[in-house]
Amino acid sequence: MPENDPWEYSLYVPNDPRAVTICRRTLRLILTMHGLIRMVDLAELLATELVSNAVRHTKGPAALRVRWSGTGVLRLGAWDADPSPPEPPQPFERAVDREDGRGLALVRACADVWGWQPLSREGNRGKFVWCELGAAPAAARRTA
Repeated sequence: MPENDPWEYSLYVPNDPRAVTICRRTLRLILTMHGLIRMVDLAELLATELVSNAVRHTKGPAALRVRWSGTGVLRLGAWDADPSPPEPPQPFERAVDREDGRGLALVRACADVWGWQPLSREGNRGKFVWCELGAAPAAARRTA
């Protein structure tokens, strides 16, 4: 059973393709330990796309942030040091046959909501790309 208290985890990773697998496995452990096992598969898919983009399209470090609202919303986000906005996602139907460019189309198609924001802290710039999932089953979310 999911917890009612909010919590948040951040995992900072180097710019290394292996970091994506580390983030995915860490996310699985976090969600399992917090009783959110039914969200694991979709959350892993979305986090993989977000972190992959951060590692693949930038040169610096990245981070995965996982936040549970306590009210049934899971927010996943990837930070990177590049302040440039992400490429707008293609419609999923057009992106599915492409070798690249599917990540944000998949996030847009599967998440309840997604977005990005530029960040600036202590002279460092970057961006945070995020998405949210509700704890209700997908069919219930779409009909509500």
